[in-house]
Amino acid sequence: MKLLCRAICFLALVLLLHVHVSNAADWDTLLTFKATIQDTNGALRNWIQGSSPCIGNKANWTGIICGDGVVLGLQLENMSLSGNLSLNELTNLSGLRTLSFKNNSFGGYLPDMGKLGSLRSIYLAMNKLSGQIPDGAFQGVGALRKVHFYANGFTGPIPSSLTGLQRLVELRLDNNKFSGSIPDLEQRGLVLVNVSNNNLDGQIPAGLSRMNATLFAGNKDLCGPPLGVTCKASKKPSTPLILSVILIGIGVVLAITGVILMGMYRRRRSSKREQLEKTWTFSKSGEDVTTFKKGVDNNHNNNNNKTVAAAAAAGQEHEQGRLVFVKKDTETFELLDLLKASAEILGGGGSFGSSYKAVLMNGSSMVVKRFKEMNKVSREDFQGHMSRLGRLSHPNLLPYVAYYYRKEEKLLVTDFIPNGSLAALLHDNSGILDWTTRLKIVKGVARGLAYLYEKLPDMNTPHSHLKSSNVLLDASFEPLLTDYGLAPMTNQSHASQVMVAFKSPECEQYGRPSKRSDVWSLGILILEVLTGKSPGNYMRQGRSDTDLVRWVNSVVREEWTGEVFDSQMKGTGNSEGDMLKLLQIGLGCCERNEERRWDISEALHQIEQLRERKNNNHHLNNDEDYSSNVSDTGDYSSRAMTDDDFSFSAKH
Repeated sequence: MKLLCRAICFLALVLLLHVHVSNAADWDTLLTFKATIQDTNGALRNWIQGSSPCIGNKANWTGIICGDGVVLGLQLENMSLSGNLSLNELTNLSGLRTLSFKNNSFGGYLPDMGKLGSLRSIYLAMNKLSGQIPDGAFQGVGALRKVHFYANGFTGPIPSSLTGLQRLVELRLDNNKFSGSIPDLEQRGLVLVNVSNNNLDGQIPAGLSRMNATLFAGNKDLCGPPLGVTCKASKKPSTPLILSVILIGIGVVLAITGVILMGMYRRRRSSKREQLEKTWTFSKSGEDVTTFKKGVDNNHNNNNNKTVAAAAAAGQEHEQGRLVFVKKDTETFELLDLLKASAEILGGGGSFGSSYKAVLMNGSSMVVKRFKEMNKVSREDFQGHMSRLGRLSHPNLLPYVAYYYRKEEKLLVTDFIPNGSLAALLHDNSGILDWTTRLKIVKGVARGLAYLYEKLPDMNTPHSHLKSSNVLLDASFEPLLTDYGLAPMTNQSHASQVMVAFKSPECEQYGRPSKRSDVWSLGILILEVLTGKSPGNYMRQGRSDTDLVRWVNSVVREEWTGEVFDSQMKGTGNSEGDMLKLLQIGLGCCERNEERRWDISEALHQIEQLRERKNNNHHLNNDEDYSSNVSDTGDYSSRAMTDDDFSFSAKH
């Protein structure tokens, strides 16, 4: 028996010694790496000799991702780190699977990755890296799944060694200075390739033609699907020189003749064209609709022998002169139909510009929103992005119906929703929104937002402007998200001033939204729905939305939880448990620390667990009844960030 006890003690000692030696090796490696970079703000101050980077699955050092006491990754994001990045010092970390140095100030060339054979993902986006990437840079790292190098200064051709990464899922090289052609990427699992805003040329490889056109925008010499730009065939002249000269001469004469005739045609139409376009130019505070209508009526009376189609034909020489429909299976109409419609100014002008309701001759009502802060977007980019948004289809999204493009301003057309916005009904003190209805609305908003995250994976904030006034309610009080997906087309300076995602804590700290800024907006909306307090009231007092979060936290901390909920909210009997759960979900979405904030999938999962009770005193018909799988005393602390790169045991 004594021998057995001694053997067990000996094995335990060996195991502890092994763990200690392993941790010592890891901390030596990490401290050696730390010595090669500049940490002026002291973000890595707790990287100290003698302490363990990992204790089981918990990180003891900032920015370390752990599993079973092994360092699985470095997540050193948004820390103002600088210097020339070198990865050679990390080769002794045998369990290393992911590296993220996103949004720092690292300079120099791309560091050598060749000795990190187990690496699954590398994020070097938003730094100051530059120079040409060696063609064989990705040899030796064949397990890579995600490569994010966007927003740097890389030049030269895209390395062909990327084609050898058979497990590649995401590749982001956008907003660099790459030139030449795109390598023939044919990996089966590839779901995202973003090479927009570079200097690339040639035909897009066939294997990437299924992706969205916006992922290739900003490269003026790229061609082929999905851009819709025909590639010019390179052919050697097959006719004698003299015949070529004759044909060129004939072509020049015909071109000159065509220009003259076109000029005459345009002069005849210019007066009418200007009048048509000027009718859209309301003042931002809302010009009198009668003046608007009078201009249209005069225009129509002066041309009473012409059909609407003929009148619209004046703008067909340029695509920007007509309405372009992006919603399928919808009845089309002409721009002049909108101009002739009975019009009503809606509100006092939103964040982007004025809106009005137009009742068409067939009785249908449309909403036209006028955007003046998109004047830097080319027609091609605008068309491609609107086509992408037009393909979205979800019960909780209000579809974009059509758009009108002018260089100075853009118009977006949607259906009119009679019930108005969530903000209007929530703050009119009518008490019409009881608990059951509010929960139904929150569920629909979360489902719509999760769908946007799924369908617009290349956008950090697929909505960017989620707030209660941008949630409309249909006849059954089903929520419809509006003004989504517009951030890429909005002037950055204006977006940072008015869009809700740009008011998140990370924007206050780092100046840009993150992948979870829309989740933060969802959390603010949940708190607004539960408390009945408008975040806008705080903003008008010169404070941020986060003051609403602080107020809720202070009330809960003082155990006055009952004071949190809106006194106008009816039908709360026997629902206190679910109300508290939704409150905690809202706070989880509003976590200031981005790493601890819930992601959209977890937020949606937790919201879906809450029960929608049927209310006989309300006209709503709730078909779904979700059983709660969460204990009333469950732990709602924010979950740490996870990554699919760690879906395996560290021992392997």
